[in-house]
Amino acid sequence: MNAADSTTSILIHLAGSVALLIWAVRLVRTGATRAFGPSLRQGLARFAGNRVSAMASGAVVTLILQSSTATTLLLSSFAGQALIGLPMAFAVLLGANVGTAMAAFVISFDLGWLWGACLSVGVALYLANEAMNRARNIGRLIVGIGLILLSLAELKTASAPLAQSPVFRSVFEALASEPLLAVGITVAATWLTHSSLAIVLLIASFWAGGLFPAPTALILIVGANLGNALVPVLDQLGAPVVQRRVALANLLTRMIIALVVIPFAKPLSVWFSALSHDPSRLAVEIHLALNIIGAIAFLPFVQPIAALVTRLTPAKPEAEQRNRPLYLDAGLLDSPPEALASAMRETLHLGDRVGAMLKDLQVLLEQDKLALSREIAAADDGVDAIHEAIKLYLVKLSRHPLGEEDSRRLFEIITATTNLEHIGDIIDKNLRELAEKKIRKRYRFSEEGLAEIRDFHRQVSHSLQLSLNVLATRDIGLARQLFDEKSAMRVAERMATEKHYERLRSGVTQSLETSSIHLDVLRDLKRIHGHITSIAYPILEAADELRDTRLRRAGEQPAKEQPGVADGYGLALPQKPA
Repeated sequence: MNAADSTTSILIHLAGSVALLIWAVRLVRTGATRAFGPSLRQGLARFAGNRVSAMASGAVVTLILQSSTATTLLLSSFAGQALIGLPMAFAVLLGANVGTAMAAFVISFDLGWLWGACLSVGVALYLANEAMNRARNIGRLIVGIGLILLSLAELKTASAPLAQSPVFRSVFEALASEPLLAVGITVAATWLTHSSLAIVLLIASFWAGGLFPAPTALILIVGANLGNALVPVLDQLGAPVVQRRVALANLLTRMIIALVVIPFAKPLSVWFSALSHDPSRLAVEIHLALNIIGAIAFLPFVQPIAALVTRLTPAKPEAEQRNRPLYLDAGLLDSPPEALASAMRETLHLGDRVGAMLKDLQVLLEQDKLALSREIAAADDGVDAIHEAIKLYLVKLSRHPLGEEDSRRLFEIITATTNLEHIGDIIDKNLRELAEKKIRKRYRFSEEGLAEIRDFHRQVSHSLQLSLNVLATRDIGLARQLFDEKSAMRVAERMATEKHYERLRSGVTQSLETSSIHLDVLRDLKRIHGHITSIAYPILEAADELRDTRLRRAGEQPAKEQPGVADGYGLALPQKPA
């Protein structure tokens, strides 16, 4: 084998080892989140009473999750929902930084012999449990640990020959003379992998292979810490300010540490080297020491740092805050049942907002309040924004492996949010403009016509609330009730239209003026009811309660002559006794 082939094979070996390490860390995080996610979240909430216990809980949770980024996103969602104050959340993050360093420290021990046992036990546990239960996810976690140990062994094997390469030595010597470039490269690598743990273990492997001196290792670890703090900040750019402050506080302290350490990298690395008993583990020891020192140094100042970050990031206007989702938690995406529960809560919140728009519409139809019309338009902007947020959240969730039941629930939520967004558009783009037209032309509905619109509106509003109950409970009886109301609404629209034409024939002036508006309002309210009914369709289909088609086949008797079919509109009702 010539030198070029040898170098190529080494680089391929190295790339595969790095990829395996990154994937293994993600596997551990996913398994831990799905197996212990609810318990970890409860533990964080329970022990965040004072700064010391908060820091300790952050270290334990992150040691289990193998990801301080996941802990940061979780705390950010807590802060966004006012479940934890910024000072205590920041104290938890100081512990999270220690936790991820402890994870790297423990994994970096020479445990190469253990990877086979971990893979054997983990795969057996995973395959023995077909359902996505805790045991299966614990198996996933153990497999991930085994793959991490295997990847580290392979990294050592792949990086050893590189230490003899003049090219690689010159590259790392150049990095040693350009600390800002070294930090930038490590920040970018951490952001790309979304795992400082993987990058620190990679740095440790390169250091153990003799690829660079201790000062370079220290600078690269500072870069990994910075990148780790930057990842959740970038991931939450569109989130509310209150939610982003937690990650920003952590990034601020990491920047302070970098500014203090980088200028003194050489003497500090000499000092750390003198304290180390195992030079081959110096990189992970430096990483752990930096995070412990940082946690101890900043823990007494969590209140002033929180106050500073709050001043630097003023809250946005209340109107803008109202247009943001309340319950979508990116930290739950690795746990589909919990993520779906969050999406469900947000969908019910969206339904309440649409219900408020529908209520305001009736007031606008009866009273000349143009200011209320502008409020309805602004409310629809919020409905559109929340619908988009739910849709993107569910798209991200769909990239995770979902069971059949979770997939069905995801489809039900998507169907509901789409129909609710369409209802908001009908209210804003159609009904609101009809109301404004009536106001501008100073028209008035007749008393009988207004009473008909009120009754029709009341039935639609009731159906909307019923549809949200159907979505939340998946109760087949309520779903059938909602479906049955579709026929009643069709009859109600026909009767209201007939009465309106009777008033036109009688020459009622108000009815003549508002005729087109009146009929369009009834038509659009009926369209809204159609979207409301559609929310129940996936639930009825899953229960096999819908017929394949509404149309009667040629020669088939009308529905009223067929026992067992109530209205001929597709609902498979039970057979009635003769």
